[in-house]
Amino acid sequence: MNEKIIYTTENFKVCVPNNPHVSREDGGHIRIKPLYNEYESRLELPVNEAIEVMRLTMLVSEAMINGMKKRGLNIDRINYQDNGNWAFLKNNKPHFHIHLYGRTKDSKRNPWGESIKFPNPDTGYYDNFIPFDDLDIKEILDEIHRLEKTDKYLNNNWHISE
Repeated sequence: MNEKIIYTTENFKVCVPNNPHVSREDGGHIRIKPLYNEYESRLELPVNEAIEVMRLTMLVSEAMINGMKKRGLNIDRINYQDNGNWAFLKNNKPHFHIHLYGRTKDSKRNPWGESIKFPNPDTGYYDNFIPFDDLDIKEILDEIHRLEKTDKYLNNNWHISE
């Protein structure tokens, strides 16, 4: 899976999937994945990595909302998921990662107030979905850098080593 990496921390990377589950115009899709360790679920995370990934989901979500507003896309909510179900379809073990799905009130495929649809990827449902582009990624990264300097996201306040 050739994904664009937006940002990395000590233990995680933030990526834009080439084949998103939510198209850009409907809110977009970002994934957070471990850099080095392959966990089957969040239950296997050491405490320090669990804290780090919680901080990261909040930081990236806020950056996604703020950055995309600057790009003309009003994301009103982020849905978070770490399913792993599709791995079972191929007799594989799931690998822990978290999906951040942007939600817009004018979404065409996932109406506001309803659950996001996740058909099997082999159905072709996602074939025409558009990922965040390089300008979107730059705006999100700029917001990450701005936000990580605020008290809310300082590593020290999360008891994360610098």
